[in-house]
Order: sequence, then C-alpha cells, then structure tokens
Amino acid sequence: MAFFSKLKDRLFKSSSKLEEGLDAIVEDGGEEVSQEQDVTQTAPAPASTPAPPSKDAAEPESAPLDAAPEPTPEEPPVETPEPPAAPEVTAEEPRTEPEPAAKPGFLARLTGRAGSKPVVKRVLDDDMLEQLEELLIASDMGVDTALRVTANIAEGRFGKRLSTDEIKKILADEIARVMEPVARPLPLYPNTPQVVLVVGVNGSGKTTTIGKLASQFKSAGKKVVIAAGDTFRAAAVEQLQVWGDRAGVPVLTAPEGSDPASLAFDAMTKAQEEGADLLMIDTAGRLQNRADLMEELAKIVRVIRKKDETAPHNTLLVLDATTGQNAVSQVETFQKLADVSGLVMTKLDGTAKGGILVSLADKFGLPIHAIGVGEQIDDLAPFDPEEFAAALTGLTTE
Repeated sequence: MAFFSKLKDRLFKSSSKLEEGLDAIVEDGGEEVSQEQDVTQTAPAPASTPAPPSKDAAEPESAPLDAAPEPTPEEPPVETPEPPAAPEVTAEEPRTEPEPAAKPGFLARLTGRAGSKPVVKRVLDDDMLEQLEELLIASDMGVDTALRVTANIAEGRFGKRLSTDEIKKILADEIARVMEPVARPLPLYPNTPQVVLVVGVNGSGKTTTIGKLASQFKSAGKKVVIAAGDTFRAAAVEQLQVWGDRAGVPVLTAPEGSDPASLAFDAMTKAQEEGADLLMIDTAGRLQNRADLMEELAKIVRVIRKKDETAPHNTLLVLDATTGQNAVSQVETFQKLADVSGLVMTKLDGTAKGGILVSLADKFGLPIHAIGVGEQIDDLAPFDPEEFAAALTGLTTE
C-alpha cells in the first residue's frame, strides 16, 4: 500500500489530466440529477405502475407506516369495556405522529437516498464515446487500444446515465483487464548464473533500474553481480558503481572504450567462478534508428551465447514513459535484435500520458515486470495492474 500511495501521488499528472477530461465530457451535454431522480429514470417501470392503482399503494415500505393509524379508530369499539385504556392509546398516538416522519428519513438513509447531493450525469451516446476515444488517445493509449476500451465501456451501458466517478471506475476496470495478463514478476531459473541483459535508449533509466533490481534480489538472498557494459561513458560506469555500493553488490568494469561484448563474456566467467545467482549486464544507451549501435547489441548477444547458448535468460527493455508513443517503435526494434523478454517502465511520475503502458500491454503482450516512479532505491516495484489502473484514472480506493 505504501508504494500504491506513492504511485497515486506521483501519477497525479496523468490522473488529473484524465479526470479533467472526463469532467469536461460529462458536463458537456450532461445534467445535474439527484440520486432519487436517477433511480426513477433508470427504472421507470416500477415507478409508474404503483401510482394509479390504490391497491398497489399498500405494497411499498411506507405503506405499513400509513396503515398504522388506521387500526386506532377501530380499537376503541373493541376495547369499550376498558375506558381507562382507550384514552391512553388515543392520547399517545398524536404524540407519536412525528415518528412516521422520522422513520422514512431513517429508511431513506439506509437506502442511500436521503440528502444525496446532486451529481452531473450524461447519457452514454455516440458523441460521448467519440469524446472518450479522443481523450484516451491524447493520453497515449493508442488508437486501437482506445477504440477497444471505449467499445467495452459501451457494452451493456449504451443509453444509460453515467457520472464522472462511474466512468472512472469502469475505465479502471477495463485498464486492469487489459493489463492483467502481462503483470508478471521477473522469472528466476535454477541454472546459475542467470544472465539478465538490460537494454534501452539513452536516458531511459537503465542504470538506476539495475541498481534497484540488484538491491531487491540481494535483499531476497540472491548473490548478484553487475557488469558495467556501457564502456563508452565513464559517467555511466561511475553511476553504476554508486548504485552497486548502495545495494551491496560488486560491479565489474572495463577500461573506457573497451569492447562491451568482451566485458560481457568476462563477466559471465567471473560470475560462474563466484557462484553468483544473477549477472545483470548494463549496456550503452542506443537509439533504435542507429543501425550500427543496434548491431553492436546483437554482437553482445552472440558472444554471450558462446558461453551459454541459453543466455541471456532475460532481456529487459527499460522504457521512459515520457517518450510517449515513441516507446512502441522502441519495443518493435529491440524485440527484433535482442529478443526482449520483458519490460520495465520508468519515469511514470514525469508524464501526463501514462496510458502508453496500456498501449504497450495491449499491442505486444510482453510481461511488465516493474514500474518506477522516482529516483530512490525503493521507487521501483512489481507491476500491479489494479493499483496502476486506479492510480492512472485517479480512482479513490478504500
């Protein structure tokens, strides 16, 4: 729950953007209704039938309260032999007349219809669905995903009045449903060392993600080794060493400008000698449109497989949420060259378009292992679809 609170607070940009948009959509063409009005409008049949007939008037819950005074005029003739009792009953009943007024209020409170504040609701029609689609597309959910989500929202609800809170709940349920199949933790295998290759474009957060994951695995009792495969930037090696010190994990380095594939091979040998459970290999950030850099990544994979033909056992693609729909092309390119096995999304706190993660889940179906919302060592957590959906839509959970 602590991470969910942090996630919800830091996804404020996304949730507030969606909430503002939903409010605007509902208010555009909506009208203010009370809860009682909404009940009668959504269920007109039972409300209209009891009104004309007199017999049906005895069926509602208020009927027993109205029927209670009727026996009192009949009771005096029955209890004529007892004159003192009759005046006491008739005297008390006028005093108890306020009770019927209090009882309906109590029943109304039980049914939630008393003192209900009016809310703005709008009929879910084609115009409203089109506005919802545009809002979701603007939130980086992608055209196909937005159309699919709005179609599911309309199913069984078309023509009904909906408030902003009701739409948020429905939207959160739909997002969670889309993302449920991809919410999987990083798998651990019995063969050691398990090689985890971490890839991504420049500035996506690979180094900090490695440090956070290493800390979590170390806390879980695993022996972890990190290889600083970004041999082109001295600052990257230094940053990784800082994270290694925080996590209490050794970091293997090579001279600046060294062949990263050679470092990866040597790191596998060292990890085997030390009996490490996991070897996490950092790589230099590379843009997906740079063919030379992408080929270098493919070379690292080939060299690793000379040491262990099943390696790398995991290839994590770290994505920056602020890149928006550009993340789609990144996944496509890295998946072809590095056989990406799972995703980690960072910087969700820095964007108002957190819907990109929903788009990726719907389009690729790759496991989402973790999400990050900050720079602290505990700002990375396993992906929970329901918590993410609630935080993204600004849904209030109890």
